[in-house]
Amino acid sequence: MADKKYIGAIDQGTTSTRFILFDHGGQIAASHQVEHKQYFPQAGWVEHDAMEIWKNTQKVVSETLKKVGASADEIASIGITNQRETTVVWDRETGKPYYNAIVWQDTRTSSIIEKLAENGDKDCFRTRVGLPLATYFSGPKLKWILENVPEAAAAARSGRALFGTMDTWVVWWLTGGPDGGAHVTDVTNASRTMLMNINTLEWDDEMLKVMEVPASMLPEIRPSSDPGLYGNTLEDGPLGGKIPVAGILGDQQAALFGQTCFSPGEAKSTYGTGGFLLLNTDTEAVQSKHGLLTTVGYKIGDQPAVYALEGSIAVAGSLVQWFRDNLQMIREAPEINVLAEQVEDNGGIYIVPAFSGLFAPYWNSSARGVIAGLTHYVTKAHLARAVLEATGYQVAELIEAMEKDSGVKLSELKVDGGMVASELLMQFQADILNTKVIRPEVTETTALGAAYAAGLAVGFWTSQEDLRHNWKVGKTWDPQMEDRKRVKLMKGWKKAVQRTMEWVE
Repeated sequence: MADKKYIGAIDQGTTSTRFILFDHGGQIAASHQVEHKQYFPQAGWVEHDAMEIWKNTQKVVSETLKKVGASADEIASIGITNQRETTVVWDRETGKPYYNAIVWQDTRTSSIIEKLAENGDKDCFRTRVGLPLATYFSGPKLKWILENVPEAAAAARSGRALFGTMDTWVVWWLTGGPDGGAHVTDVTNASRTMLMNINTLEWDDEMLKVMEVPASMLPEIRPSSDPGLYGNTLEDGPLGGKIPVAGILGDQQAALFGQTCFSPGEAKSTYGTGGFLLLNTDTEAVQSKHGLLTTVGYKIGDQPAVYALEGSIAVAGSLVQWFRDNLQMIREAPEINVLAEQVEDNGGIYIVPAFSGLFAPYWNSSARGVIAGLTHYVTKAHLARAVLEATGYQVAELIEAMEKDSGVKLSELKVDGGMVASELLMQFQADILNTKVIRPEVTETTALGAAYAAGLAVGFWTSQEDLRHNWKVGKTWDPQMEDRKRVKLMKGWKKAVQRTMEWVE
């Protein structure tokens, strides 16, 4: 590996695709990012053009290489991280999708969920797959495509259709596409489909029957860091050479890995489009009794899988986008901090962003957003502060549930994602949790986690201990809020959440 300078990571996210080159110290050498279009054909429906995303992937790769002047010979391996539950079905011979990719936020499968719930019990498959029945996951989205897109259904019956989440889509094209591309996924993404058995880490025949999915559509499930490699990039592809593709991690598991949360009880919270809190539970798949998800954290080669408890928030950073684009109270997202800092508190208001229902710990798809506590006193500065605080409250509820499930009191919280740039939010998070919040020096932990997985597979890094040495503290926030105020604020938040419930009849 002495002649290899970099590991490349493709970060295929909800709003954009990035390619980042990391050096041996886990520092960013170069990166490039391109946004893709969001499609909203009906209320609650969210779609992406998978071909646009593949074109953008090629563009960000080539632009990043230009910035640093790197060649394929200098890149040891490629890792992929991705928006996890977003679902695409395509033709194995042409590569053409039969329908737009259905995004993880999409709620069109609510009627499917209601029909599948045995006697209304949405936890009826939880012991098998680790997940409640919810519109969030890939399996119901795939079922919807097969029920509503005749061409896809016919191709699935004939064995011509392929299914994948976005990691599978990108790897298939990187390694050849219709000309022998690898049709694979890793255990973390497979654990979000409702189709993989959480204990055996294999596609579950019973769940395939429930969702009416032909096994021929499904990718091969592989480790997150795979010394056997998924395949190599094409010499005439965007990377311009044969480079091993050896790491795949769903975005939130990638952040867990990038934050080096390798020990049981270590946790991280990612503040992106949504919010995601993961707690390492070691090799035990802990079944939650408080609304969390049981998911695979990562799997390194032939080592046992490491599991995690996860709390998922549908709306975090996207609430800031809503405040900017829909209410037009700010022009650029960072301006929300300047506005929010004009007031000392939220003026008694709470914004609960249940735009597509509530995720963990409630899992209520009939909830809708509210602004509670409005008075004549409230200004747009109070609204701005309430927007930021909404994410802090939601994370606090997740940690409350996590501590009940695990029996472990969190001593500190590692944070990452775009919203950690908000000093106000990070201080509020420490205050409302009464826990130290730590931001790492390198905040692009999602892409870094994918790079680490790929690098371990090919010996660029020799051990997970190497990765721990790379992790460095960027900034720490200590709690400063009085206990009485903290209790009062959380009580108000929970009251506001109750106002959102059962809005859709």
